[in-house]
Amino acid sequence: MVDYNEVLSYKVHKCSSYSANYVPDNVLVNKPNRQSSRWSSGTNYPPQFLVLKLTEPAVVSSITFGKYEKTHVCNLKKFEIHGGMEENNLILLLQGGLKNDNIPETFSLKHKIDGKEFPCTFIKIVPILSWGASFNFSIWFIEVQGSNNAELVQSCLQWYFKYREREVVRLCLKHFRQHNYMGAFESLQKKTKILLEDPLLSNLHQVLVCGSDFESTESVIENAIKDGMFSSYIGRQVYKPKWTSIVTKRRDGCGEHPGMRGGHQMCADHINNILYLLGGWNGVEDLADFWQYCVRSGVWTCISRNTASDGGPSARSCHKMCIDSKNGKIYTLGRYLDSIKRNHQSVENDFHVYDITQGAWSLISKNVSAAGGPKLIFDHQMCYDERTHTIFVFGGRILTCATTLHGAGLGPTHDERPIPEFSGLYSYNVDTNTWRLLREDSGNAGPQDIRSRIGHSMLLDSKNHRLYIFGGQRSKEYVNDFFYYDIDRDQVTVLNDGTRKEPGLPPSGFTQRATINSDLGEIHMLSGLSKDREKREENMHNSFWVYLIQENRWSCIYKNNVPSNNGSSQDEPCPRYAHQLVYDNVRQVHYMFGGNPGKTNQPKLRLDDFWSLKLTRPTEDDILRKCRYAIRRQHFRELAVRNPVSALGFLQTRVSDVVDHNDVKEETEFRFLTSSLFGDGDGLDSDDCDETDDTNSTYLYTDSDEARAGRTALFDSLVKYFPDRMTQPRGNLIDLISF
Repeated sequence: MVDYNEVLSYKVHKCSSYSANYVPDNVLVNKPNRQSSRWSSGTNYPPQFLVLKLTEPAVVSSITFGKYEKTHVCNLKKFEIHGGMEENNLILLLQGGLKNDNIPETFSLKHKIDGKEFPCTFIKIVPILSWGASFNFSIWFIEVQGSNNAELVQSCLQWYFKYREREVVRLCLKHFRQHNYMGAFESLQKKTKILLEDPLLSNLHQVLVCGSDFESTESVIENAIKDGMFSSYIGRQVYKPKWTSIVTKRRDGCGEHPGMRGGHQMCADHINNILYLLGGWNGVEDLADFWQYCVRSGVWTCISRNTASDGGPSARSCHKMCIDSKNGKIYTLGRYLDSIKRNHQSVENDFHVYDITQGAWSLISKNVSAAGGPKLIFDHQMCYDERTHTIFVFGGRILTCATTLHGAGLGPTHDERPIPEFSGLYSYNVDTNTWRLLREDSGNAGPQDIRSRIGHSMLLDSKNHRLYIFGGQRSKEYVNDFFYYDIDRDQVTVLNDGTRKEPGLPPSGFTQRATINSDLGEIHMLSGLSKDREKREENMHNSFWVYLIQENRWSCIYKNNVPSNNGSSQDEPCPRYAHQLVYDNVRQVHYMFGGNPGKTNQPKLRLDDFWSLKLTRPTEDDILRKCRYAIRRQHFRELAVRNPVSALGFLQTRVSDVVDHNDVKEETEFRFLTSSLFGDGDGLDSDDCDETDDTNSTYLYTDSDEARAGRTALFDSLVKYFPDRMTQPRGNLIDLISF
């Protein structure tokens, strides 16, 4: 067993070219109370770095940064760590940043390649940004963790040298084949028995580059797509959002749909393709109407004008709703209640369920707090777990009646309470009708504590059985942390504590709307309310973000282009908050209704527009068409040299069949290909096979070497669609030669 808790000794080997304090070999003690106990750069301009040379090679798994006893402007807000066996040949081990406090922080370092551990002799720390914008960089204390066990390191070194030798041979093989040095290629491969790539790609190279067999090339690509080999490439592509305004109708042909509102609730029945909408605030009063929208027919139907008269919940807003699609049940809990309307009876937290099959409401509990559930709350979150028949409820602000506050001497209304109360994390078992408190609200969240909030997001990852929680507001604080609660292990894991202002993170705020697709491992988030109350109207905007669970990475794929004061356009909705967004994870479509546009001159205005949002990536058919176009374009160019008449017919039929004539760039390129037959140009090459290789030829070929170079470039472009484990090395041997 490898012991990764062993602390490795080191000495400072080299600092940057700028002046820096030298740290002697024997100063290996953390002294947080001494300001002089640090390495400090002479300036905050790059390049700045600190290189640690280990006394012997070791597998380095983590690094700990000590700090000064209090916050300091020279603390590293952003840094990189590189490592390797040679000082001039290091790889990136970590990109990170420190909090500006006095608590030591430990970071895991990359220490595996292809699942194999690799050793380091040099650790290079590169400061990028300090907490004080104009201050130099300081490192107070460093402790490197890992193992220098002789047996382990020796094994890693053997693998490391074999790995480098293999990659050198593969780069040589790639270079020889690209330049048609086939004798050298075959001799080296026979001698080393090292394969350049997966045999499938070697066959592709043989039929395309060596054999000029374009028909067989298309067959290889078609079979690869059928076998799912391009799925990883498609999964890496950035989504493109497509908003569509939904114009609804009644069965009699006249339009009818829910009126203007915000603070309403929606849920999606993915089995029957039905959306449900309940209540909300129209700017004047709470609503008690209940609607369903059939996606197939495009028709809204009002199930109830007043759910209270049908045995259901009273008029309300800021409540929450979740659905059990398999059993046809909709649950709703909580609401906002103005302080003047609160009394002992009105602040009871009633809990209702709607039976879709029976078309009837039932009261589960008049007051769940009496049964161990949360008190009356609003702006909380609810999720239904189909696996365990459990509802999870988290957060929300607790409402207390005015008479209680009078008796406590806290003033006439709830809004004057000095310290608002927030609700914790609860679970409700549907089968046993029992509540359980999983986490109390913690204002000082420790490793396993959870800080409650309002206006946040909570999503159930059914695949990993986790609750993802992020965003929201706690009193006047905008909470921007991101963590998940492991349901089976009863553990909290923090992904981002909200203190680091790193690029690529969603903006802090609240009333954002989020959905999840557990099968794809994706979280989707539509941003909500601006933090600045005074500038909300002019700053109102929405953006759409996607979080990849496996990669722990956010990316922004949409920012609205419609000014809030102009209303929605035909192409996208206007900015808003207090809207609702639901997701059909089977058909992978989002639906958004209503909300508050935040117009200060019309404070009671609410929206009633209805939109769908489809996130699209290239499909397998899109990739196949693009590959066919590239292959047939190359075929045309070579055919044009031998037989221009046949080439023209091939262009008008076989090439034209796979051109996207709606793509202006591609259509223009296609038309320009004709001119190359008559010597009027050398043909356009917008993205022959994307930007993969400068050797790509776009002219008519006059000899076999030029034709082969074109086919080689085509091969390199097709290879990018295959998984990395199958392909030749991405780099080129010639790039290693410096001048």
